[in-house]
Amino acid sequence: MTIFSIVLIILFFGLLIAIHEFGHFVAAKSLGVRVNEFAIGMGPALLSRQKGETTYSLRLFPIGGFCAMEGEEESSDDPRSFHNKPFWKKFIILVAGAFMNFVAGLVIILVIFFLAGSPAAPVFTGVMAGAEEVLDTGLQPGDRFYTIDGHRIYFQSDAMIYLQRAGEDVDVTVVRDGEKVDLGVISLPYRLLTDENGQQVEKRGIYVGEFLEDTVFTRLQNSWYQAIDYVRMAWMGLGDIFTGAVGLKDMSGVIGITAVAGEVGQAGAEAAGLFGAVINLLDFTALIAINLAVMNLLPIPALDGGQIFLLLVNGVYHLFSKKYIDQKYLGYVNAAGFICLIALMILVAINDVNRFIL
Repeated sequence: MTIFSIVLIILFFGLLIAIHEFGHFVAAKSLGVRVNEFAIGMGPALLSRQKGETTYSLRLFPIGGFCAMEGEEESSDDPRSFHNKPFWKKFIILVAGAFMNFVAGLVIILVIFFLAGSPAAPVFTGVMAGAEEVLDTGLQPGDRFYTIDGHRIYFQSDAMIYLQRAGEDVDVTVVRDGEKVDLGVISLPYRLLTDENGQQVEKRGIYVGEFLEDTVFTRLQNSWYQAIDYVRMAWMGLGDIFTGAVGLKDMSGVIGITAVAGEVGQAGAEAAGLFGAVINLLDFTALIAINLAVMNLLPIPALDGGQIFLLLVNGVYHLFSKKYIDQKYLGYVNAAGFICLIALMILVAINDVNRFIL
């Protein structure tokens, strides 16, 4: 992992968090909430300027930023405080950060696709020697996978992921000559085959992936599909955590992500020089941006999703009692959630150190 990759990914992280906070800032200003300070970076202020009611500051450490709204953490009598705004305005402000992260990820993907082209399409191109019986399932060369076990397939990588997660019997729908064809449940067992290097490997025996004609429209469309794919991957990862398919030892924090980013950049450099390294790092950053959007909306105190959940709880409480929960108690819940979140981050960081450094 190069110093360049480490510095670049730290800057990307800081930028993504700053973009997140900028989303809150724009929404708050647009909806009439008083913003006391908007900061890029954390730590001591290097530069600050007061403009109207808001202080704009640039801080020492390029690791994020914050949007300090009046009445966000405590009760306030100011009619323009966050606490005194109606539910729908609070909801929009809280969602705006995650929305901006998603938009940032989508924009990065657009840049990548217009620079490097769209990924390979999930086209079935043939079978390995010894796996000819696959053709008896109804699959034909040129078929484009449309769904695998009910999951929509956009790219070659999708087909690989969902085939890897599938059993030996797979429910498949393909697009053939422009028409969807439901092949039903077909048998695609793993078998011992010889690959092109003469090595014995356990494979299903099919080749998937073909670069199709790329136009401005397909690049725009595929950029959207890739962004949706990254959302789906985030939910898939969360599902694996809750089902026990992956554990704490498999999770990565900032240290682990930085290490992976270095490996991604190195792999891109080896394949296509500096251009390949930049494209790979941009793609990794887009994945992280969209993951941040998804994770921030989880109903965990101290995250935006937790704030939204508490808004809903407060709304239901008000509906039945005609009162609101005291802001200080909501603050206690957020503080407890923040402590738990920091504890989890420390555990994951220790795991990263053990895995990548020791």
